[in-house]
Amino acid sequence: MPRQVDHADRRRRIADAVCELADERGLEGVTLRDVAARAEVSMGAVQRCFRTKEEMLVFALGHIGERIGARVRARLVRSPAQSAGTALGHAATEVALLREEHRAEARVWLAFVAQAAVSEVLARTVQANYTALTESFARLIEEAGADTGGAAEAGADTGRAAPLDPRREARALLALADGLTTHVLIGHLTPRQARDVLHTHLARLLSQ
Repeated sequence: MPRQVDHADRRRRIADAVCELADERGLEGVTLRDVAARAEVSMGAVQRCFRTKEEMLVFALGHIGERIGARVRARLVRSPAQSAGTALGHAATEVALLREEHRAEARVWLAFVAQAAVSEVLARTVQANYTALTESFARLIEEAGADTGGAAEAGADTGRAAPLDPRREARALLALADGLTTHVLIGHLTPRQARDVLHTHLARLLSQ
């Protein structure tokens, strides 16, 4: 009886191979032949999973985004002792990819983002990831504002400014986290310095 192939698992293996090769030599160095060798499958198997190299890259990009998203979602599983502000800090830190064990993932993600600047199909995938993260951040910022009395009437009683726009602040936070990824990778900031920048921004945001 012929062995059944787990196509979903094979696609993930191929995506992992794409990411490993992209980390080593950049996306321009990723070929179908090398991906097949790294994934330990035949060229035909790769071509049965993906009709074109672009289709393979889109899947690999989505694969990375899903890994990051899964870690963020895990951070957002709130225990009774975890405030929305704390969850927001954890999620933003995950997105910034500042940990040493995520350094390769950060390099590959930025390689894909750079390629997305000239690839409409990759850009759509990146945009979808950013949209989902923005929604998560905005929800937590809104909850954190409610937790700290950030409603309009509370702001009026304490002399504070008008309530924050959660969506605008979420976009700013995501842009900051994304920028810190780059600054750490090129050595402009250490991971500790980047975390300090991020936490300082969050402290100011949540105190408004």
